[in-house]
Amino acid sequence: MLGFETLTRKIFGSANDKKIKATRSLIAKINALEPQFQVLDDAGLIAKTEEFRNRHAGGESLDALLPEAFANCREAARRTLGLRAFDVQLMAGVFLHQGNIAEMKTGEGKTLMATFPAYLNAIPAKGVHIVTVNDYLAKRDAAIMGRVFAALGMTTSVVYPQQPDGEKKDAYAADITYATNNELGFDYLRDNMKGDLAQMNQRPHFYAIVDEVDSILIDEARTPLIISGPSQDRSDLYLAIDKVIPELTAEHYTVDEKARNVTLTDEGNEFLEDRLHQLEILPKDQSLYDPASTTIVHHVNQGLRAHILYARDKDYIVRDGEVVLIDEFTGRMMVGRRLSEGLHQAIEAKEGAKIQPENVTLAQVTFQNYFRLYKKLAGMTGTALTEAEEFGQIYGLGVVEVPTNRPVARVDEHDQVYRTAREKFEGVVAEIKTAHAKGQPILVGTTSIEKSELLSSLLQQAGIPHNVLNARQHEQEAHIIADAGRFGAVTIATNMAGRGTDIQLGGNVDMKVLEAVAADPNANPDALRAQIEAEHAEEKQKVKEAGGLFVLATERHESRRIDNQLRGRSGRQGDPGRSNFFLSLEDDLMRIFGSDRLDSVLSKLGMKEGEAIVHPWVNKSLERAQAKVEGRNFDVRKQLLKFDDVMNDQRKVIFSQRREIMEAQDLSETVGDMREQAIEDLVGDFMPYGSYADQWDLEGLQKAVAERLVLDLPLADWLAEENIDPEQVRDRIIEAAAKRETAQVEAFGVDTWRSVEKQMLLQVIDAKWREHLLRLEHLRSVVGFRGYAQRDPLNEYKNEGFQLFEELLESLRQEVTTKLGQIRPISREQQEALMNQMLEQQRQRAAAEAAAAGAPAAPSAPQVAVRPVGLPTAAPAAPEAAGPRPGFDENDPTTWGNPSRNDPCPCGSGKRFKNCHGAH
Repeated sequence: MLGFETLTRKIFGSANDKKIKATRSLIAKINALEPQFQVLDDAGLIAKTEEFRNRHAGGESLDALLPEAFANCREAARRTLGLRAFDVQLMAGVFLHQGNIAEMKTGEGKTLMATFPAYLNAIPAKGVHIVTVNDYLAKRDAAIMGRVFAALGMTTSVVYPQQPDGEKKDAYAADITYATNNELGFDYLRDNMKGDLAQMNQRPHFYAIVDEVDSILIDEARTPLIISGPSQDRSDLYLAIDKVIPELTAEHYTVDEKARNVTLTDEGNEFLEDRLHQLEILPKDQSLYDPASTTIVHHVNQGLRAHILYARDKDYIVRDGEVVLIDEFTGRMMVGRRLSEGLHQAIEAKEGAKIQPENVTLAQVTFQNYFRLYKKLAGMTGTALTEAEEFGQIYGLGVVEVPTNRPVARVDEHDQVYRTAREKFEGVVAEIKTAHAKGQPILVGTTSIEKSELLSSLLQQAGIPHNVLNARQHEQEAHIIADAGRFGAVTIATNMAGRGTDIQLGGNVDMKVLEAVAADPNANPDALRAQIEAEHAEEKQKVKEAGGLFVLATERHESRRIDNQLRGRSGRQGDPGRSNFFLSLEDDLMRIFGSDRLDSVLSKLGMKEGEAIVHPWVNKSLERAQAKVEGRNFDVRKQLLKFDDVMNDQRKVIFSQRREIMEAQDLSETVGDMREQAIEDLVGDFMPYGSYADQWDLEGLQKAVAERLVLDLPLADWLAEENIDPEQVRDRIIEAAAKRETAQVEAFGVDTWRSVEKQMLLQVIDAKWREHLLRLEHLRSVVGFRGYAQRDPLNEYKNEGFQLFEELLESLRQEVTTKLGQIRPISREQQEALMNQMLEQQRQRAAAEAAAAGAPAAPSAPQVAVRPVGLPTAAPAAPEAAGPRPGFDENDPTTWGNPSRNDPCPCGSGKRFKNCHGAH
């Protein structure tokens, strides 16, 4: 009997069916317009774009323009690429324009489909970003699809790492910009560290289409993008502790594989304390539990995690003496990414690699918060439905499963479960032999480099030729995948499996043509293509007769989505295909997350040596285990996002303040308000408002005014007056500071002083934000322990994070006031004296370093301090003059200029000016 939900779906259709049905009339309109656009010449297509822009500027919505824009884009693609988009591609384009994720099977033409919503949303000329997972795909897609956009009169560009600033700014100014998620995020952070509005590259975030959206917005959501700078070098401590960690045994620690955590036991703590005392890493009178031991304990914990939780060739590889992380979801190398909080350094110590210094965070953002900056967001992938709830809750994105152009002919077989990993791999090799004997191409999926190389050695022993695709061969990824569909091909791949490159039966024609042209530049490309296509058609037929591409997976992943991605490599565009998963009870998922119910099912069914259990019950049990893991991971990401939202709200405030400062021409009012607030706070600290005179700290106030405000004021005389109160003192100090500022403006000139104020504000904001990020990091690392006191860690983090932010704003006001108060104009002679002094210090430092190294000192180039153009030559107020002025005469006060009251008196008496000639 049908369930109520199933029966309802049969009668009324699912929510997905309703969305598909709602677009049918739009697709019919686009198809009806096709003949009108086919008769236009090339200039007519471009003229249509201008017409659409004018109509939109006149108030017509993009929704109203959609049928004509899509018809125009379809005709441009047909003329430039020879590809006429299918109805299902237009349908997916509509969903992307509406701000959804389109789930399309592999080979259904997502790259071409994205041109339709990109073109429509580029009509307002606010910039459309198409996001890919790697630079190769960004450059490839920009080059190919750029021809379509050029035929429509639109500009296309690509953003890539180490791109010159001028070129990058032009790239972001294009109508459609292709880029990777990493580069977009880093450019956002870099832009918000710039000191001038003209140096910023990105425009406001308008519309983005994210390719492989599940990989970027789900798999990488927990990894923040961080711009950092080096901090203190502690490589000796990492190396010293790394010698101790291998001495620990299983009784010294406990491992929680589900949470990926390792904890020392009491025995482990005692053992380590004794060894660290012996090695003099820990002082004899100090225990591991002392507050002073915090740093050592942190290093021990990171060393323990590096040795127990992180495995070479699974979590990272060592390449050219450098530890390079491997993405657990794609198997790709993450060049440039480093684990934080000293964990990466601990792995480097473990592997004997050069230990890079730890870094201090200068700016950071997660992909979750970066992509929520866009006014409208859309995505496309082959697998998103299993994460539909997360996409909806966090990004407000709906997921629509788009029907395939041709029915899927792939056969998905039930999993085969063996008792041991050895039996499983024997079964895998036997299955590959059988399929290879009839010439069927095989893609074998593995979960790590180690397992891909183990299987490779087994196939070598069996005499089966094959290719291996993992992070070690990532440069050849496109070429290996291009050949994976050839007759008799066997390809072993980690989960990366060449996402973004089609596995075409018989081989990839375009790749073969490019290789042939590269081998013989004088050959006729058209003749080569015709020859290769004829050979391809013959080989494709042979592969179809052999059963199409066989995807054989050697393990299930924690996420059903990753498994579905692997299955989806087979059966593109209605091609025949087959998929099967070979598992064992020793696999990580089965061992860690497999339920007791699964064990009982297998014991009831019975298992013999070397025999596999194949049953739908097993599949269902595994899917339930995977669904539990997915739910747990979603909860972790959701919780992390709540914590990151605290920092994100503060980041938005700081970044918007920076932008307002850069846009402003005159910040005197802002600086004046900050100065007055700083003075009010200062007076309130030493003369609490509404208090009695015997509660005032006159000495403390005098010192603070001199240090923080750089003012020498007769406070003692003021306070000796009758009926003086804190408000009057505050007002007089404010008046004195304002007079000093007027004098500075006169000395430097209005324009120069305004530039000084702007640059000083930006410099102090950046420095304070860096300090704040570090404090938030430390708070976040310990706030979880508040849960033991029955207090919600998230609320504690919010409250204390807000207090820290208030402290940031207060110290910001004080620092800006102090630094601006210290600025004095200096003469050219004083500039030269300061430069000579700096060069001499550098020479002495270089000589000392050379002597310590036992080598002769090399002449060192001067360290140039970068100063924004237009800033005055200025220096903090100094206790003594850097050099006499031209025409100076100590006996003639008219040649002395305007010495500060606290400067030594120019007459040479040795007294301060205020106590000598300045007292008259």
